[in-house]
Amino acid sequence: MPDIIQLLPESVANQIAAGEVVQRPASIVKELLENAIDAGATSVKLILKDAGKTLIQVTDNGKGMSDTDARMAFERHATSKIKKIEDLFHVMTKGFRGEALASIAAVAQVELKTKQQGATLGTHIDIEGSKLKLHEATQTAEGTSFWVKNLFFNVPARRYFLKNDAVELRHCIDEFQRVAFTHSDVEFSFSHNGAEVFTLPRAPLRQRIVHLLGSRYNERLVPVEESTDIVHVSGYIGKPDTAKRTRGEQFFFVNQRFIKNSYLNHAVMSAFEELLPSGHFPLYMLYMEIAPEQIDINIHPTKTEIKFRDERAVYAILLAAVRRALGRHNISPTLDFEQETAINISPIRAGQEVQIPTLRVNADYNPFETTEKKSDALSGWFNAQEKGQSRWQEMMQIGLEVKPETKEKFLDQNNVAIEERTEQIAIDWEEDSPTFQVHRKYIARATRSGMLMIDQQRAHQRVLFEKYFAQMESGTGYSQQLLFPETITLSQTDFVLLQSMIDDVNALGFELEEFGGSTFKLNGTPADAGSTDAQKLLEGFVEQLKNERNSLQYTAREKMAWAMARTASIRHGQMLTQPEMTELVQQLFQCNVPYAAEYNKPTVITLSLNQLEQQFR
Repeated sequence: MPDIIQLLPESVANQIAAGEVVQRPASIVKELLENAIDAGATSVKLILKDAGKTLIQVTDNGKGMSDTDARMAFERHATSKIKKIEDLFHVMTKGFRGEALASIAAVAQVELKTKQQGATLGTHIDIEGSKLKLHEATQTAEGTSFWVKNLFFNVPARRYFLKNDAVELRHCIDEFQRVAFTHSDVEFSFSHNGAEVFTLPRAPLRQRIVHLLGSRYNERLVPVEESTDIVHVSGYIGKPDTAKRTRGEQFFFVNQRFIKNSYLNHAVMSAFEELLPSGHFPLYMLYMEIAPEQIDINIHPTKTEIKFRDERAVYAILLAAVRRALGRHNISPTLDFEQETAINISPIRAGQEVQIPTLRVNADYNPFETTEKKSDALSGWFNAQEKGQSRWQEMMQIGLEVKPETKEKFLDQNNVAIEERTEQIAIDWEEDSPTFQVHRKYIARATRSGMLMIDQQRAHQRVLFEKYFAQMESGTGYSQQLLFPETITLSQTDFVLLQSMIDDVNALGFELEEFGGSTFKLNGTPADAGSTDAQKLLEGFVEQLKNERNSLQYTAREKMAWAMARTASIRHGQMLTQPEMTELVQQLFQCNVPYAAEYNKPTVITLSLNQLEQQFR
């Protein structure tokens, strides 16, 4: 039998190795920015074209490289930071593996110009697919400039799996921010397709955070500082009112290296316990300085995960540091044992006339008045059309049958078997039976055969989803003009996300236009949004959208429609009037799929008399 094991060709081995380092343009951005920092640069420029697919350019004013070092940097396992195995446990710089430039050159066209400080000439190198095309002396500025062009030009299959420009740009922005957060003493600039994304001057850490995340965070940051023999903790946490439903603004840095650590995240979440509503996550930028021999940073290919020698001690110190910061700034609840239990009454000044309290009664108040104020979330669709009223009466008389096409449509959209919810269900309403609210969460009404229970929040989300989805499909959304247009500044990541789907966002009823930088001008909001604050409505929509953007179950437009429905819907705990409950139930049963909300969660359940009687046996 012939031998079957053979060595891979070097070109193939290089491309396989490149897959561990270069997953997308953001991987190259990270490596080149970190190299610039390690070179001692005080000014770094990042230029992208087509989200890095066509060009990634990084220019710095660091110490540069000699002619020999410039060529050696593209060899595999070539590094200036590791000479013996013990050095792995004392690494304080960014990159050290000696794989980055070799991997990048294996899957792209790379051009390098570099010159050492004080040198007369620099070095110019061109490499394409690991093959050296040019190596010569040249006149260039001090420092180093990299041009990475046509990523994956020689691996078309991998280029095919890249996402659209908006997604790839967001990943590049994430990597840029992670480096910029840890080096506020370095000047950064970032442009994409000729448009400025960031211009960051050297500044204290607090100002750097504000420059990256937006001016609205300036008054919402709480400083954290704790120093021990084991670890030094510093940075900022956000006040509870900055908490969001996504984890996007949570950053840990150990020895100026961004890491992900669920164990340490649990420590921060524990410190915020009882300060945040369920499903919300606080903002934090926490920096830890620890002796390099106390951590192992070589356990993950991207170096975003590290291992602590004494993880429990670090956990306890971090928890105490965050709790102390919250308590020091009167954010966490405290008990004042010196406070008198008697009612506090302001002292009366000499000569002050004491007024006798009076009781005011509204003589026009009628407790039996049937006209009630509508909730803001329902005000946009409260007045039912004549067609809807007639259909409602028909449902009450003959019962509701789900249309056959409804079942097929829902199965096609979600690929989930829900036959038990889409089969024919006859709702034989009990005449003159009242509709009432249970714990401000459910709507209940008796039927001839039992009882119907409706989840008010899910029901409203189903109604709004079908409305918003239809608006995006037709491209016509109803907007309520703002008396005074508002300018809304978002983080650059959120701005890019919204910018990539601006047409569909406007089809929902928003009227947005770019206003320069990362700012939108908001001229109108969806007509059924009621009196909800326009900025909170838009920011809430973006947060909901980010929370579901990785879901594979829905199309992009369906995700947007669900995100807007969750943002604008009524909530559990909201009191509804009798007309509002009647209108909500009516709107629900006019939907194509009334029995299921997002992710096939039920909106309606029926309890038969038999089921109720079983509970009393």
